[in-house]
Amino acid sequence: MASGNTAPPPPASLPRIVAASLIGTTIEWYDFFLYGSAAALVFNQLFFPESDPLVGTLLSFLTYAVGFAARPLGALVFGHYGDRLGRKKLLVLSLLLMGGATFAIGLLPTHETIGSAAPVLLTVLRLVQGFALGGEWGGAVLLVSEHGDARRRGFWASWPQTGAPAGQLLATGVLSFLTAVLSESAFTGWGWRVPFLLSGVLVIVGLWIRLSVDESPVFQQALAQAEARKAGRAAQTERMPLVAVVRHHWRDILVAMGARMAENISYYVITAFILVYATTSAGVSRQTALNAVLIASAVHFAAIPLWGALSDRIGRRPVYLAGAVGVGLWMFPFFALIDTGGFGSLLLAVTVGLVLHGAMYAPQAAFFSEMFATRMRYSGASIGAQFASVAAGAPAPLIATALLSDYGSSTPIALYVIAAALLTVVAVAAAKETRDRDLADVRPSDAPSPASRAADTHTV
Repeated sequence: MASGNTAPPPPASLPRIVAASLIGTTIEWYDFFLYGSAAALVFNQLFFPESDPLVGTLLSFLTYAVGFAARPLGALVFGHYGDRLGRKKLLVLSLLLMGGATFAIGLLPTHETIGSAAPVLLTVLRLVQGFALGGEWGGAVLLVSEHGDARRRGFWASWPQTGAPAGQLLATGVLSFLTAVLSESAFTGWGWRVPFLLSGVLVIVGLWIRLSVDESPVFQQALAQAEARKAGRAAQTERMPLVAVVRHHWRDILVAMGARMAENISYYVITAFILVYATTSAGVSRQTALNAVLIASAVHFAAIPLWGALSDRIGRRPVYLAGAVGVGLWMFPFFALIDTGGFGSLLLAVTVGLVLHGAMYAPQAAFFSEMFATRMRYSGASIGAQFASVAAGAPAPLIATALLSDYGSSTPIALYVIAAALLTVVAVAAAKETRDRDLADVRPSDAPSPASRAADTHTV
């Protein structure tokens, strides 16, 4: 297994890098998921009160989906400048944008106060959230991947991925606590604002930690090599990472997009749509549904590093494929368990679903990082991940809610997730194993190293 051309960081450095990425991604995902939970629970009443309940839910999920539409733009902008200026600067900016937008949502007047301007302002702030998150993910996983020990890259790079369940855990936990201690009228009147305003405190903590870490040594080395070249086509390519990554890595971008289909769709069906399905079709209380997602998110958090470590031993593709197949097979039992209406069955359905999701999400950080050359890596990983989110995670709650409304059954929703799983299996099966990739190799995919030609075991 390749160890890279740069010396590993001091023992104390890597945990600090991991902590900075994890805390930052936790805050970013807390902000993003908080909106999704609020969209399912109260935004239909506060911002779309003239619609019937199910239509109001669809409209609130539509503003939720708008955030995904902005993520590709964030991926393009942050990826371009992250490949030119470095990972750290852009990660600080993404945290400020996300936290500021979330805090502002907590201060936003509702439809009752300012009329139709309320959902418009809500949509604008959701766009800012999506733009920021589009740049966050790629930078956070690259900062760890490019600092870390190549032999355990899957394990270390999976820790920023735990920011998703940690953010979900934090957002759901705060909402669950508030719904438990506040009356329905108090929560709808002002309690829903508290988690959004809390984001301001979290951002201050995240910035303090994120500003303390060093820039990626792999990026610094690649930047120095680029600056040493005074002329030539390579130098022109590096000044436009977006053009370069599309030219040299278009196959890898398509693989990354296909790999995200089952991962992204299943996650939002399991964690966001379930709040609608369990409360409307299975007769489960809102508090019960929130508690199930809360506990399952804790298990999800613990499972992700284990799946990441397994990908270091057997490869990224086998673990990813196991997760995609598992999620597809679980969908019919998932809804059958929820339909029983029992808390234990609901908890089992969500927990197993999220553990299987983790088998895709954990190796994804290292897998996507290893696909792209250094000076195009931020752009490539971000574009592949975030463009897929527009077709996957963005419409998932909308499509699931519409299918439930049209057919009154969970069967079409299960088939929808199964179709996504099949697409992911095809994409990952078509990819090359990347576990042995040397991240310090700056060559694009159409200029493989001699070692890679001989082994043909990874994509540069």
